[in-house]
Amino acid sequence: MPDIKVWDGRAYPMGATADEWGVNFALFSAGALRVELCLYDQAGVKEIGRFEMPVKENNIWHIYLEGVKVGQVYGYRVYGPYDPAKGKRFNPNKLLIDPYAKKLVGRLIRNKAIFGYDTDSPDQDLSFSYLDSAPYVPKSVVTDNNTFDWGDDVPPQVDESKTVFYELHVKGFTKLHPKVQDAKRGTLAGLASKSVCSYLKWLGVTSVELLPINAFMAERYDGVKSNYWGYETLNFFAFEPSYLVGGNSDDFKKMVKRFHEEGLEVILDMVYNHTFEGNHLGPTLSYRGIDNESYYTLDGTNKRYYYDSTGCGASFNLQNPYVLTLVMDSLRYMVEEMHVDGFRFDLATSLARVKQEFSQNSGFLMSVRQDEVLRLVKMTDEPWDVGIGGYQLGAFPPGHLEWNDRYRDVVRRFWRGDDRQIGELASRISGSSDIFGPTRRTIWSSVNYVSVHDGLTLNDLVSYNHKHNQANGEDNRDGTDATWSYNSGFEGITTDRLVLENRKLRRRAMAATLLLSFGTPMLHAGDEFMNTQFGNNNAYCQDNIISYLVWDTIGQEEIENIRFMKDLIKLRRKIGIFNRSSFFTGGYIDNKQTVKDLAWFTEKGVEFQQADWYQSNRHALSYMVAANEKMFMVIFNANANDVKWKLPNIKKSYTWNLLLDTSGQLEADKFGAGVEIWVPAWSVLCFEIKK
Repeated sequence: MPDIKVWDGRAYPMGATADEWGVNFALFSAGALRVELCLYDQAGVKEIGRFEMPVKENNIWHIYLEGVKVGQVYGYRVYGPYDPAKGKRFNPNKLLIDPYAKKLVGRLIRNKAIFGYDTDSPDQDLSFSYLDSAPYVPKSVVTDNNTFDWGDDVPPQVDESKTVFYELHVKGFTKLHPKVQDAKRGTLAGLASKSVCSYLKWLGVTSVELLPINAFMAERYDGVKSNYWGYETLNFFAFEPSYLVGGNSDDFKKMVKRFHEEGLEVILDMVYNHTFEGNHLGPTLSYRGIDNESYYTLDGTNKRYYYDSTGCGASFNLQNPYVLTLVMDSLRYMVEEMHVDGFRFDLATSLARVKQEFSQNSGFLMSVRQDEVLRLVKMTDEPWDVGIGGYQLGAFPPGHLEWNDRYRDVVRRFWRGDDRQIGELASRISGSSDIFGPTRRTIWSSVNYVSVHDGLTLNDLVSYNHKHNQANGEDNRDGTDATWSYNSGFEGITTDRLVLENRKLRRRAMAATLLLSFGTPMLHAGDEFMNTQFGNNNAYCQDNIISYLVWDTIGQEEIENIRFMKDLIKLRRKIGIFNRSSFFTGGYIDNKQTVKDLAWFTEKGVEFQQADWYQSNRHALSYMVAANEKMFMVIFNANANDVKWKLPNIKKSYTWNLLLDTSGQLEADKFGAGVEIWVPAWSVLCFEIKK
């Protein structure tokens, strides 16, 4: 250990900032009475020094240690009153992670020492713990982010109108990948493998959305069911240690650089609404012990408890300016230092609450809107939480994209054959102007999806009528019962030819609906090769074969389906009409008033009339869209039988070129205006109408 000189009176950025002489440590805590910095050996096992932080300016505690270098392992002990009834939970026996730590080392081992209490009584959190948590918790590491050579890295900056999201889990995608080196499977280095990047580029997606990769301590070594998805963030700067090979934080930068070389954007799923520490009975690992009253929103009537709009125990308090600054610093760090191209905000309504009510003028939304760095990257919101007034689809400000669960539900219901779906379906397919039109002027605001990590896979939507979550250990009570799925006649795996054929038809029809809808499409990794989770629609804790993509099971049928999905993405890009940004008006676009920008047609070749929309047993519809001297028509038939369909008699001289038949049954590829064709059951057809 080198000689260490302590300097005070110097203000530096938050966290641990290294220079050639030493390191400045800065920590926010408004209620602390004393803060100690503890230094550890490289393994994070032995304490080698402890220093009281002498300076507190504007609630920021500072200390500068000359002689300390990059790689130093450290943690904090914060002194103050322990009075949970008043919201105060200081306990210097708990070693705390720096909220600004860029790297963590060590395991999280679950035992009584990591909690603020020692007893098992009903009021256990009211007791004070004297157990030292240091041997059982991860520790912070001083880093230097200026050594990586980005070379000529250039963000792809894919236009929103051309974006195709692809949601994947780092470990699940690479753990069983046969062309990823054994040592790199399940890691960011594995995701950067040539075979993975080449596949994603070949498939045609543009923006890869990663489930949470910030530290959530997947490997807890405690025998407790973990959150495999990663929605229990412990730190908003450091990466999940199990995703790094040998703890190398540059693995993420290498992955981003490789993706950018292939023209792929990297989108991060960020969980700022709650943390790993959970409710009042959760562990004390960082924020709770540093300043519980500042970092979390407390119950207004009893500060022992938390206001929770997340369903995860406690809401992170972005209404506190220092906490908001932490979140904004985290976002800028990911963009400026890690070259990230955008974010998806989990339970975004929680981030935008002011006095427990959602507001477009919340500190978070206003800060993002005004930030010169962040307004240049993609922002996607999950527009709900579980608090009062939590469902806010369509309420986020311009420039933000939003997950559209109404799109998901109606597409599932339409393709399982439900009645009374065509009106809702038409609104969703055409860009959901009823939701986004009043406050937005861009049709890509709606993120359309049929399946994501949270729910059944696309293949399971046509293979199961009900969720099968028994493996989660909660007696199948967890996960939504509203799957809107149909098993095609048999529950689960079968060899019945007719059942399998029906599943194929509806699976392809839903995929085609997604790629031929207006808005921003999002695919779920593995859906292209019929991945299954065996009916589990809430596989958050399944760090096993249920969640992993099993690449070795890909056979000829799966390969054909992958090519089908690739061709759909290619068709969407080729058509070009989906690049529009404005909503449709339904008005004429030519002087002769013969062609509308968007019109809906029945099987009789005439436009929908008001009465047609209210036919409860109607299971088919079509749209014709025109722009830039191009015209296309798409037919959706969710009937169990073929339907005789008359093509609209626009002009006799026009030719109808068949670009897509999801059933593969139509023999001809060119048709004339006004002719009658048989549209196959459970199919989607797409025509280009040319002079």
